[in-house]
Amino acid sequence: MSHSGLWFVVFGGGGRRILQKNPTLFRYIACRKPFSGSSSDLQTFRQLPFSHAFFLSSITQRHTSSSCSSFLLRSPFCSPSRVLSSRTLWGSSPGFYSPVPMSKVLGFSGGDDFCPGGSIYANPKEASFFLPLGPQVDVYFPPRKRSRVNAPFVFDGEWFEQKQKTSIEALPDECLFEIFRRLPAGEERSACACVSKRWLMLLSSICKDEICAMKNTSAENIEKDGYDVEFGGEGYLSRNLEGKKATDVRLAAIAVGTASRGGLGKLSIRGSNICRGVTSLGLRAVAHGCPSLKSFSLWNVSTVGDEGLIEIANGCHQLEKLDLCKCPAVTDKALVAIAKNCQNLTELSLESCPNVGNEGLRAIGKFCPNLRSVTIKDCTGVSDQGIAGLFSTSLVLTKVKLQALSVSDLSLAVIGHYGKSVTDLVLNCLPNVSEKGFWVMGNGSGLQKLKSLTVASCRGVTDIGLEAVGKGCPNLKIAHLHKCAFLSDNGLISFAKAASSLESLRLEECHRITQFGFFGVLFNCGAKLKSISLVRCYGIKDMNLVLPTISPCESLRSLTICNCPGFGNASLSVLGKLCPKLQHVELSGLDGVTDAGVLPLLESSEAGLVKVNLSGCTNVTDKVVSSLANLHGWTLENLNLDGCKKISDASLMAIAENCALLCDLDVSKCSITDAGIAALAHAQQINLQILSLSGCALVSDRSLPALRKLGRTLLGLNIQHCNAINSGTVDMLVELLWRSSSSSSSSIIQLLGSLFPESATTRQEQQLRAWKNPTSAPTPFISLRFSIP
Repeated sequence: MSHSGLWFVVFGGGGRRILQKNPTLFRYIACRKPFSGSSSDLQTFRQLPFSHAFFLSSITQRHTSSSCSSFLLRSPFCSPSRVLSSRTLWGSSPGFYSPVPMSKVLGFSGGDDFCPGGSIYANPKEASFFLPLGPQVDVYFPPRKRSRVNAPFVFDGEWFEQKQKTSIEALPDECLFEIFRRLPAGEERSACACVSKRWLMLLSSICKDEICAMKNTSAENIEKDGYDVEFGGEGYLSRNLEGKKATDVRLAAIAVGTASRGGLGKLSIRGSNICRGVTSLGLRAVAHGCPSLKSFSLWNVSTVGDEGLIEIANGCHQLEKLDLCKCPAVTDKALVAIAKNCQNLTELSLESCPNVGNEGLRAIGKFCPNLRSVTIKDCTGVSDQGIAGLFSTSLVLTKVKLQALSVSDLSLAVIGHYGKSVTDLVLNCLPNVSEKGFWVMGNGSGLQKLKSLTVASCRGVTDIGLEAVGKGCPNLKIAHLHKCAFLSDNGLISFAKAASSLESLRLEECHRITQFGFFGVLFNCGAKLKSISLVRCYGIKDMNLVLPTISPCESLRSLTICNCPGFGNASLSVLGKLCPKLQHVELSGLDGVTDAGVLPLLESSEAGLVKVNLSGCTNVTDKVVSSLANLHGWTLENLNLDGCKKISDASLMAIAENCALLCDLDVSKCSITDAGIAALAHAQQINLQILSLSGCALVSDRSLPALRKLGRTLLGLNIQHCNAINSGTVDMLVELLWRSSSSSSSSIIQLLGSLFPESATTRQEQQLRAWKNPTSAPTPFISLRFSIP
């Protein structure tokens, strides 16, 4: 029978202490049966590990035999440094305290000294360590580390039993799930998701069909409490996760949080957390909590496979746009599930998914009748069978892009026959497609609605193949030919004659094209051609051409000649006569062009130039700019003179006098000085919004008043690499421009972006970011690009 007044003996490095039993302070650890003190029980104690400190045993009246010498107890007041080894407890080495008989322990009344040697305190004041905790309990309380024992205990019979705290966390997931699915889809659900990760994942696993509707909830209460009646909403929200932010927990939080705020309509995941990346668990949460998802993009996530996309397919039946890029674990199985469950799919993009093949594309074509746009890039598993299965059943497909695929002429034949609704076609880097493929596609009579064609790095683009395409596409308006190594002048002219509706032609890195092919296009497409571009076509050589007497190309409005070193003054002179209605002229990177070539072009233009780009034309002088300002100042809006080193202050003075509509001016790396800036500032009618002075070494601090005056209308100012402007002037200029823009209530200034070089000081960066507009003015933001010398 248990003794009602239990006492314990604690052996420590500092001596013996008598502690009255307190159920809240001790924890039974070692013994699971009554301890009799026999030799076998003592041997059991000797074998127990002593690495974690003390052990506890209850003492009853029948355990008071003389053979029971001592017990090892644990108390929260005894630090680990007071743990005694088995030799100390059971051995007989001198210097250690001898065991205390149990009879003396149980017979101790508290009024006399327990120790035969006298008081255990060298200093009587140490008795103050006995702190009263109650009317019947005194406990020794020396300085100690925080107790590891924090759970209550109940003494029942002979043993201590730990009592578990009552908590909702003790409920299994099934019970919590039943509770959570009865919560309204509003603030209460979001608040519960913030409690713990367990609650968040449980809430995110609830599907729309598993929500229990509140029968007693009226419409008035719903509106009053701010709850959303429909779980998931209509899909107005958009979320984007990139890099380390892309985790399953964040996806679960998005699924729960957006359900009551209009619903998630667009989700984009770019990359994944290295340690805790996105897995199928996160996509399952999205599928359960976001039934309104319409657009899903997954880029560079190797940890997501078929299981995750199947969850999306089963839960997001409203999905309309799917974009998969660099997802090697995704196979045809996932694509088939998407096709069968998301029949509203309109856009599909697959890039660098090596395990996606023909079966998935056939399923998309069969089960997605609303598919309108397809992009397939660098998918090694896709062949002619997949393209044929996709096109043979998709009747409304309008946009198609095929790039870096191992398809052959058969795929182009299928496109030419079944692509009756295709309006935009991009064929890029198809090495197995030959001239026959393009010829068959053009003669298939299926591309009657094609309006835009882009072909790049395809060896099958030859004179014969391109002519066939031109004949088979009567409504073709835009053609972009890039790196067509086998296309010559004859093929280009034949294509221009066949494509009678052509309005825009861009030739890039087609080195077999010469002046004959270029001007031949202008002669044969003069009725409708509005824009022509030559970019890095090194076959162009400047020659003096004798042109027949023909009607000019009055339809051409835009001319771009970029980085074609052979294009010179003679060619420009002919263009000026052929194209009198030009409005946009870009002549960039033409070192061989001088004033003698540009002036005839400017003088021949009758409609008035609106946009002129002469960047990189190092031989153009102020004479060209003065002529441009005098002849076209009444229409000129955008002028780019970047890198024209012979442009000086005279050009700025002509601009200030004649170009009242000019809003964008770039004179970077030109020979302008403070006088030119002052001339711009004193102009009466100029309305500059963007001014670039990057690399103008002659512009100094003296331009501060002029720049301040120009700042009344400026939206962006670029003074990078203006080494004559010091940092103090930059600080003052920023403040003055800000005040000027804030005081003007009629102008709304938008943020265009700021560029801080590595040499910029932290103080200046913080100062620029700290400025805020007054509450009474609109929201003005100035883009000031500069570098600190």
